[in-house]
Amino acid sequence: MKKFLSILLAMAMLCALAACGSSTTESKTATAPEATAAPEASAAQESSASGKTYVVGICQLVQHKALDAATQGFKDALTDKLGDKVTFDEQNAAGDSATCATICNQFVSENVDLILANATPALQAAAAATADIPIIGTSITDYAMALNIDNWNGTTGANISGTSDLAPLDQQAAMLHELFPNAKNVGILYCSAEANSLYQANIVRKDLEGMGYTVTDYTFVDSNDVSAVSQSAASACDVIYVPTDNTAASCAEVINNVCLTAGVPIIAGEEGICSACGVATLSINYYDIGYAAGQMAYNVLVNGADISTMQIQFAPKVTKEYNPSICQKLGITVPSDYVAIGS
Repeated sequence: MKKFLSILLAMAMLCALAACGSSTTESKTATAPEATAAPEASAAQESSASGKTYVVGICQLVQHKALDAATQGFKDALTDKLGDKVTFDEQNAAGDSATCATICNQFVSENVDLILANATPALQAAAAATADIPIIGTSITDYAMALNIDNWNGTTGANISGTSDLAPLDQQAAMLHELFPNAKNVGILYCSAEANSLYQANIVRKDLEGMGYTVTDYTFVDSNDVSAVSQSAASACDVIYVPTDNTAASCAEVINNVCLTAGVPIIAGEEGICSACGVATLSINYYDIGYAAGQMAYNVLVNGADISTMQIQFAPKVTKEYNPSICQKLGITVPSDYVAIGS
């Protein structure tokens, strides 16, 4: 009997020890998450975790180096922030304003989350298509002129904001004077259908006339008469200024064939035109303004920023650049503070 009671007592003690061990394990499991709490998620991580995705429509006026760079910068900025949570419906209007309108109306019917309007005619088409879907512009010289806004204060007050490609026009005029102080007749070559080009021409003309130059505008309506108008300008001028004009950019090789043959130098409004037909430019970086536009789009889409009060942004810097090949062919030496395009 005593032996039986001893066995029962031993078994009771083993059960008690097992129960204590189980209680300790449960306690540790319950407290572990508190000791290893995850850091606070970023806005992009929250967007990813929520499963929210975005469709952005891109309307680009025409394919050329500057606008292509701006579009790429925009896409890179949003992709850096959102990864595969953003998709792009990228459309090119091949230089036709009516096609811009068709593209933007399509975006509205598809109810995209945001529209990128790359160049002034694209912006005007998007603005006409919707007052509700947010529109970010880029490569726009002057938003007030493009949108017919009086009493401009840097914001549109509507569903539109973005970045500008406006370089300091007075400094571009000063560059022409620095390189060609003895020139007499200056031609301004641009497309009369582009409001942004007219805006630049009016300002640069005034600055150049103040320096003593005789200034004449040479305008083409579209790409069909670029060659003929360029020939007229080259035959009458000592130097030509070409602003940031989309038609001129897409026809820069045609302009170069005329003006280089005639020995007439060109000061260009941006790097892409200068690399094809110019001797020098005071240029912005179009990729940079596209990237900034993408960051603005992210703030609207993810952070809920009020686009109507977002200030238009400008390129953070400008650079004096020259085209070594054309300068060599024309026998032009630039000052040491100019940087070779592509270097």
